[in-house]
Amino acid sequence: MSIPTTHPFAFDPTYGMTEGDLLAIRPPQAPPEFDDFWKGRYRRALAVDPKPALRRSKSAHPDWHVLDITYASTGGFPIGGWLLLPRAGSIRRGLVVGHGYGGRDQPDFDLPVSETALLFPCFRGLSRSARPPIPSDPSGHVLQDIDRPDDYIIGGCVEDLWLAVSALLALYPWLSGHIGYSGISFGGGIGALAIPFDQRIARGHLVVPTFGDRKAWLTLPTVGSANAAQAYAATHPTVYETLRLFDAAVAAQRITVPMLTAVARFDPAVAPPCQFAVANALPKYNETFILNAGHFDYDGSAAQAAVLRDKVRQFFKDL
Repeated sequence: MSIPTTHPFAFDPTYGMTEGDLLAIRPPQAPPEFDDFWKGRYRRALAVDPKPALRRSKSAHPDWHVLDITYASTGGFPIGGWLLLPRAGSIRRGLVVGHGYGGRDQPDFDLPVSETALLFPCFRGLSRSARPPIPSDPSGHVLQDIDRPDDYIIGGCVEDLWLAVSALLALYPWLSGHIGYSGISFGGGIGALAIPFDQRIARGHLVVPTFGDRKAWLTLPTVGSANAAQAYAATHPTVYETLRLFDAAVAAQRITVPMLTAVARFDPAVAPPCQFAVANALPKYNETFILNAGHFDYDGSAAQAAVLRDKVRQFFKDL
């Protein structure tokens, strides 16, 4: 299996980098206020009562009880999503599952876990948590309040993840110490920002995470949400100072729990150097699984997905 050699993009989604080049990437330095900024947000989020409410969903599945869930996030923002409970066995662990920038229209019924309560929140402004005037499209969403660090939408989404953990613990307090997080793309970046500051999250799985190395994120050509930020930054150059506080690679250096990260060598939507900046920032005892491509169909993708799926099964079995 090899990386794709033909594609419709006007740029090279490998950015001319070999696997060795990508593995040599080092994460950027943190701005001086980084830790205080996030620790303060976490303290405030932890004080919020999520008040989770459940009702039976219109969806049904033979292996899962499917429930609609709502809970309150910071600022009283209402978050909607789904909760899956296993029909067989007990509930021994919890898993919060983040989505990509396309949002989510249903839960993922095929995650390779058992005896697990699965919470699928929709981050603020997206899917079941859509709310005017926040744009629901990635290009608009990623710019919402981007010039105001305290109000930037990405920070709110991180808080939504923290409150998802609070909601799980409010419903199932015995899961304390046994809650994990899994997120892809947008959800991967949110996870990298959230996990280091929340000791309630015991392990994490990130797939093609975005928001790593914001300087590269603002310069490398892409078809993803960064493209909108790049256009905005062309006339608002100080936006980089805000984005430094929301750098997933900076945050990942602070993660101390076990992590399984999947990153791609070819990706038109999340530049591989940004993904590897996140993965390489983690302590070396963690596992990095290298995909041939992300956000793109390729020969051999099913085989790689099957190997990764088995790793995920083993990884969360120890949660």
